[in-house]
Amino acid sequence: MTERFLVINVSRIGDTLLATPAIRALATARPGCIIDCLGHPNRADVLRHLPFVRQVGEITKKSAPFRGWLGGKTYDTALVYGFDEALVAYALRVAKRVVAFRQADDKLNARLFRVVEVPAFQSEHAVQQLLRLPEALGIAPAGLRLAYATTPQETAWARQTLEKDLPRNTTPGATPLIGLQIASFPTKGYRDWPLTHFIALCDRIKSHWPNTHFLIFGGTEEHERTAALKMHLGPAATLYAGRLSLRETVSLMSLTDLYIGVDTGPTHLMSTLDIPLVGLYHGFSPSRLIGPLAHPCAYLIDHPLAAPGCTTEAPMSDITVDSVWQAVAQALTEHPPRLR
Repeated sequence: MTERFLVINVSRIGDTLLATPAIRALATARPGCIIDCLGHPNRADVLRHLPFVRQVGEITKKSAPFRGWLGGKTYDTALVYGFDEALVAYALRVAKRVVAFRQADDKLNARLFRVVEVPAFQSEHAVQQLLRLPEALGIAPAGLRLAYATTPQETAWARQTLEKDLPRNTTPGATPLIGLQIASFPTKGYRDWPLTHFIALCDRIKSHWPNTHFLIFGGTEEHERTAALKMHLGPAATLYAGRLSLRETVSLMSLTDLYIGVDTGPTHLMSTLDIPLVGLYHGFSPSRLIGPLAHPCAYLIDHPLAAPGCTTEAPMSDITVDSVWQAVAQALTEHPPRLR
């Protein structure tokens, strides 16, 4: 009989992706099993088309109490990430066994098949922490790399979009096409590298590779900054911030020669691609805890105060333009721009 798993992970882009090694571990340990995933309505898309996931759906802590009352327990095992009791209660209605981190309600914990203790704060990489749920079932990791799948249709759309949007004098096959993510989300603003630093870095890149073209990614929240960077770079940049869906963003990222970004969701998305990545990490959430693992060409730059005890007050401006420039130059030397 085919084993059926449900994975519930209602979180931001990065946390959704960080659980993909755990989902892969299930698929590897139980060949032929069925794995369905439920995620936040605005982020579940990042799980679509993964080869080891049958179906992706959406759920929230507000909609969960109204679901799962009919149809019985259709899953053998459910893994629930996070600490929303409504999601755990839903899983208990639809699965025979539920595995989750310890919840605040002891009565709820008593109903779980496995209660997984939350490790000490900042004691291990986020991927390893999320792997604790399948490990509670005796399932070993099957790789630490985050997973994402781009479809051929999305790649074709991206090629057509670049052909339309890039200046006619730009030759993508011979010059670096560089993606930029200059800001995190508002509640994590301490991770943002100053706009003036990004401008200085782009100017230095242009001085060495005059035909470089930049693709500026991001959301609507950072519009003022992304628009200012576009204005400074002029025809050397295309502004996509606030214009793209998650999947459209990744399809364009997949055609770049290099990506430079702060610690945020799009950087996690980029880390699923075998493309040089220069990541900038605050000392409060250093790369050893959140950076890409098993990536073939990641150039990670940590805040100089990255160590236990670093607070969010440490300014990202302490990461110098010179240090990022050195990583960019090394990345483009070791991985020259590819022909497209």
